[in-house]
Amino acid sequence: MVAPVDTSAGGGGSAAPGRGPSRRSWTAWLVVAPFLAYVGTFLLYPTALVLAGAFQDDDGAFTLATLATLTEGVYLQAFLRSVQLSALTALLGAVLGALLSWAVASGKPEGVTRKVVLAASGVLAQFGGVPLAFAFLATVGFQGLVTRFLADTFGVDLFATGAWLFELPGLTLVYTFFQIPLMVIVFLPAVDGLRPQWREATESLGGSGWTYWRHVGGPILLPAFLGSALLLFANAFSAYATAAALVSQGSPIVPLQIRGFLTGEVLLGQENLGKALGLGMIVVVGVTMGLYALLQRRFARWQ
Repeated sequence: MVAPVDTSAGGGGSAAPGRGPSRRSWTAWLVVAPFLAYVGTFLLYPTALVLAGAFQDDDGAFTLATLATLTEGVYLQAFLRSVQLSALTALLGAVLGALLSWAVASGKPEGVTRKVVLAASGVLAQFGGVPLAFAFLATVGFQGLVTRFLADTFGVDLFATGAWLFELPGLTLVYTFFQIPLMVIVFLPAVDGLRPQWREATESLGGSGWTYWRHVGGPILLPAFLGSALLLFANAFSAYATAAALVSQGSPIVPLQIRGFLTGEVLLGQENLGKALGLGMIVVVGVTMGLYALLQRRFARWQ
């Protein structure tokens, strides 16, 4: 006969009711409090200021005229250029990054190539701002290394058609530089999730490589690919430091226009218009990230 187990204090049983769960909950709140303070200070509070200022005029009165201004003139063009730049770099980064991810996943899981690509992607995905702009100026700028080499050796002038590096074509090239490694980081786990048995089953049923990618691999990776592309779009749409360091004159995209309203002397007193531009960016990025979350949930069903 088995003796009954002592569940009293000191007997190894459950804790006294009303003490354990409450203490654990307080400990959890204490642990997460610094993160909540950080989010509230640097995300929620600035968002509230932008939201309030977007619906105010220069005197602080409620108005919708500030938001209506965004639908016309240079402000609408800035939004269209920002969307164009973000969509193009997201497409280029997604396609090239997906191909690189597939090449890495096809190699040895513990191979040197995979480790080097992942390490380089982790570094280059965060390589932006002034250092990235300076790197491109030193490479393909007016007096850059590649520019001078092509001009002196082959007589090729990279700037024969104009200062493209400081316009949308140049921003597209620079943004794609950090979009591709970011795509590798977020898309490679999805490619690694493809099981070899699925291809073997397709081949055993007489299917070709095209059949596998059309009916098995492609549909499985499509939600992850589209979600990663949306993440790249949001990343490019909200980027500021690289464009600010590269474009010294003019405001071709929304982040640079916001800089002009908040720091410029010519547009003094129109800070609320800059906040309205910021609200527009928040809406675009919020919708994009919402779609990204839905696609990630769809992809999670296959994992």
